[in-house]
Amino acid sequence: MKVLFIGGTGIISSACSQFALERGIDLYLLNRGTSSRPIPAGAQVLHGDIREPDSVQKAIGNQHFDSVVNWVTYTPDQIETDLRLFKGRTDQYVFISSASAYQKPLASLPITESTVLENPFWDYSRNKIACEERLLQAYRQQQFPITIVRPSHTYDKTLLPMQGGWTVIDRMIKGKPVIVHGDGTSLWTLTHHRDFAKGFVGLLGNPHTIGEAIHITSDESITWNQIFEYFAKAVGVTAKLVHIPSERIAQYDPEWGAGLLGDKAYSVIFDNSKIKRLVPDFCAVTPFARGAVEIANWYLDDKSRQVVDPAFNQLCDRMIADYLNAAPRN
Repeated sequence: MKVLFIGGTGIISSACSQFALERGIDLYLLNRGTSSRPIPAGAQVLHGDIREPDSVQKAIGNQHFDSVVNWVTYTPDQIETDLRLFKGRTDQYVFISSASAYQKPLASLPITESTVLENPFWDYSRNKIACEERLLQAYRQQQFPITIVRPSHTYDKTLLPMQGGWTVIDRMIKGKPVIVHGDGTSLWTLTHHRDFAKGFVGLLGNPHTIGEAIHITSDESITWNQIFEYFAKAVGVTAKLVHIPSERIAQYDPEWGAGLLGDKAYSVIFDNSKIKRLVPDFCAVTPFARGAVEIANWYLDDKSRQVVDPAFNQLCDRMIADYLNAAPRN
């Protein structure tokens, strides 16, 4: 099978590239050659920039691909570019959407692929929804062979899942309080990128996926309190958690607030029966307690990775002081 990844060296796509090669796929990566991650051995590199369509035309020539996966499409105008570039050039075009496109707040759990797509809080999610709608139109009206994949929060050893990244862990190590949105009991799902790859690669070239949307996540749901506590344990400290409402966080930092109110503030439980039906050998096996240790060790192994953001530190100090001073006292 001949597959083109546009991108292919990101957090999610790097694991999918490696797994595709292990499965014997003839993998081509179209990228600009600027990624900090190495190109996996065995992949064929095509140099081009998807934001410059002429460079893509030149790179792919008259080649035809069994599947084309664009890992870096975010807006409807970028979808239009892909429709022009790949119509008649592939038997399957895979769009990477987002589980954040699902209804916020959710009317019911668990989340299935038929859950309503509606997110009034986050432009990122609304753009993904618009991309899906345009692709469905192309599928229905022009038989453009789409498959929509909706990752949720997918991580590798380099990705801390909380706002502020390593700065939060540094605060824990120094005994300073850290902010958890809400009361910390909302449920969240984190999926290791190697687990995601097992499900994703099984969708490539699968005719039963054409015209379908599929999410791929772990079956594990844990609270945000647990997420912070797993990291504290991994670095050998006790976390001092301060719970602040997401709406209040948004007043201090609209971007942070959009990511909360548009995604992370709500409990999520995913029904993964569809991906398991399409890819029978898919199973997410990495609990986040183990994933947190992997992440912490990666940062602790190299001080250059332990970057502290002074502005985020100051914001946290201010928010915590304001919130605690305003809290009623017994």
